[in-house]
Amino acid sequence: MEILKKPILTEKASILTEKLNRYAFKVDHRANKLQIKSAIEKMYGVNIQAINTIVVSGKAKSRYTKAGFVSGQTPKYKKAIVTLKDGETIDFYSNI
Repeated sequence: MEILKKPILTEKASILTEKLNRYAFKVDHRANKLQIKSAIEKMYGVNIQAINTIVVSGKAKSRYTKAGFVSGQTPKYKKAIVTLKDGETIDFYSNI
């Protein structure tokens, strides 16, 4: 099971990073806080102060096509917001 899927690089997440030293990640929905903490510490070499997890529910989407009215839903996912200890940062662009 791959615990970390990808970092969330949105405007809202970057404001959290700048003001509160928090980083957001999309994670496997079966992972718990201890597994997420060890995976981030191992991958980025940082010390974590706190973790908050959120299950984001999928949005209902619909569109009108030639075949008629099509409705569906985006998939739900789990998000982890990680607070690092003072003076530590994560550089997402270093390993590209």
